[in-house]
Amino acid sequence: MRLLHTSDWHIGRSLHGTDLLAEQEAVLSGLADVVVAESVDVVVVAGDVYDRAVPAADATGVLDRVLMRLRRAGADVVLTPGNHDSARRLAFGAGLMARSGVHVRALTPALDEPVLLSDQHGDVAVYGLPYLEPEVARHELGLTEGRSHAAVLGAAMDRVRADLLLRPGVRSVVLAHAFVGGGVPSDSERDICVGGVDLVPAAVFDGVDYVALGHLHRPQSLSDRVRYSGSPLAYSFGEAGQRKQAWLVDLDAAGLAGVRAVQLPAPRQLTVLRGELAELLADPRHGPVEEHFVSVQLTDAVRPVDPMRRLRGRFPHCVHLEWAGGGPAADVRSYTERLSGRGDLEIVGEFVDHVRGVAATADERELLGRALAAAAREEAS
Repeated sequence: MRLLHTSDWHIGRSLHGTDLLAEQEAVLSGLADVVVAESVDVVVVAGDVYDRAVPAADATGVLDRVLMRLRRAGADVVLTPGNHDSARRLAFGAGLMARSGVHVRALTPALDEPVLLSDQHGDVAVYGLPYLEPEVARHELGLTEGRSHAAVLGAAMDRVRADLLLRPGVRSVVLAHAFVGGGVPSDSERDICVGGVDLVPAAVFDGVDYVALGHLHRPQSLSDRVRYSGSPLAYSFGEAGQRKQAWLVDLDAAGLAGVRAVQLPAPRQLTVLRGELAELLADPRHGPVEEHFVSVQLTDAVRPVDPMRRLRGRFPHCVHLEWAGGGPAADVRSYTERLSGRGDLEIVGEFVDHVRGVAATADERELLGRALAAAAREEAS
């Protein structure tokens, strides 16, 4: 049996206010091409199907079309909710969808009830663990002690292993959405720390053939059988240049036979540019990235006028801009220390320097002096 391990689709997410639905549908629909080309039997989605608990109608439409394409390509689908999803909403219609080959495993009390799929070697039990919020899940799992992610996932895996004992010879796959020790985060994941404890040891998942993890957006291997697929798209400029992928997981009669990466297309890549505005607008070396999503760090000594409009004239998908111009070095003195012994004009002049990054000119200082004098006269009267 061959599985395609994916996670963190985050359908409905935006990039600095820019809608990504078209790019998401393009990449996720392309998974159907992978299913056909690689003879995939099952596509798994390890949490964060949507980006929010109440997805917009357009986002649900994208998921509907993607799932239909995957089923037409010949693959079953198993998906679970992550910390961004609403498990109850995602589970709506799960019984009906299961009849068509789309299996939503969203209920904590039923996490030890696997999706059973068969190949020439027998059954494969696919257990979908929904994201387990410790304070809620511990009651659903009957835990009287332990309020960490490790505690609730440990209890969940105990139930999975107990069920597997009743299924001798059955191969097993677990989907889980968690921050497992050894994983490297990006800057686009939502923190799932609870009381300072969010890490889960990989040993929690002992006893199964393959663990398909979700939550971290960078593809990575914690061991041969415990892996993060990462997100199918880059969702922050910290992921610029990162190759997105999914894992092809092969199971033979004995269990895990092999895992290899399959690269996913990037409909619109992310690029970070740094420099002065005039150089960015004129330098021909930036031609290849003109259609990328672009984040710009401007280094002009003086803040330019209307820079975003001018940048979008060349980079129409510039979505983020920050000015990194040459302001004064950081002053570590207290506010009282900085003001001590200074006159009003000197303080106001320093404020202009701090905000603008350039000291006030002689003419500007004269205007500031007049304004201060007028304010003093008004106060005296």
